[in-house]
Amino acid sequence: MSKPFDMKLFLAGVLTGSHATRQRHLRQATIIQVEIAERWQREMPWAWQRKHVDWFLEHRLNRRSAATRYYYLLTVRLLARRLQKSWVFKL
Repeated sequence: MSKPFDMKLFLAGVLTGSHATRQRHLRQATIIQVEIAERWQREMPWAWQRKHVDWFLEHRLNRRSAATRYYYLLTVRLLARRLQKSWVFKL
């Protein structure tokens, strides 16, 4: 049995801001991870491709408010920075 992925440890180096902001990023990053794992069977962020994250932003957030999509976009940018990817996403 493998150990569950620790998103807090994964984002520790790039996570800044107030306590509430850090908690929001961790919660949203975990939601992104679960959705991608269910749809694409990619458990770890290192296995993600841009299309996986793009799918999440386009199809899983399409009925959410503009503010919610913006906050998820900030979390995705944080994930991309941690993965050292040059991904660019637009709302």
